[in-house]
Amino acid sequence: MEFRRDWSLTLRMAGVVVLLAALYVGFAAALAQYFGEVAAVAVAVGALSVGQLLYGHEVALRSVGGEVVSESEYPDLHARVGRLAQQAGVRKPDVAVADEPMPNAFAAGRSESTAVVCVTTGLLDTVDGAELDGVLAHELAHVQHRDVVVMTLASAVSMAAFWVVRWGWIFDDGGGGGGGENGQPQFLVAFAASLVVWVASSLVIRLLSRYREYAADRGAVAITGEPAALATALAAIDGRMERVPDDDLREHEGTSALMFCGVEAGKLTRWFGTHPAVDERIERLRALEAEMASA
Repeated sequence: MEFRRDWSLTLRMAGVVVLLAALYVGFAAALAQYFGEVAAVAVAVGALSVGQLLYGHEVALRSVGGEVVSESEYPDLHARVGRLAQQAGVRKPDVAVADEPMPNAFAAGRSESTAVVCVTTGLLDTVDGAELDGVLAHELAHVQHRDVVVMTLASAVSMAAFWVVRWGWIFDDGGGGGGGENGQPQFLVAFAASLVVWVASSLVIRLLSRYREYAADRGAVAITGEPAALATALAAIDGRMERVPDDDLREHEGTSALMFCGVEAGKLTRWFGTHPAVDERIERLRALEAEMASA
């Protein structure tokens, strides 16, 4: 199976970028109504997006306690990533390990030159061999598709809106704070707009994230040629994840969209989560295996 650009994913990402640009303009305009400075608000939101783009991979690593490791520390892991990156036709990314019992992995970085693939010690204890190759290939497919960049930018806009929804009342003095004589109405406009942007961007992130996981699964199969190994890895990791306490899952909800397996807790995860259900991913991989066998 040849590794090809997923044009359906590319078109979806382009649509998300256009939608995010529209949300950004509307969000900045609404905040300017409250704070009174259009340029300052636009610069502030823009700076947050640029900062997230430039340093988002470092923030993601720190959030899980991940550290870049050398070849001498993890020779087998480095060898696997290097071999699979060559098969995928991408530059070998940095390799990081997080001392975390929850089995998972993620890729981050705005480009191939800044990309990093991070795995947890829990993952290394759960899968090995072809199964581990499948997980690593899945993350390298994200690097090849460049979908991490779009997810990072989308998260920045969503984060900014969430901050206003949660903390914007601090800047409202109930009279004219930030908005002159009509401070209260203007604050309500800013709050409502931020709420809409937060909800809309969150839904967009989840829709794109679920599709990009399917695309990365297909990309992993194109790299390794072993859909059964990836399906086995998914089943093993999901089995371990089910035993992780809800409190531990909530600690990692902020980076859930980047993870190999979603870490959201709750009954609505299947419909509003950042990842498709594991059984659906496995079903598609089994179908792909049958397709390859009959080709």
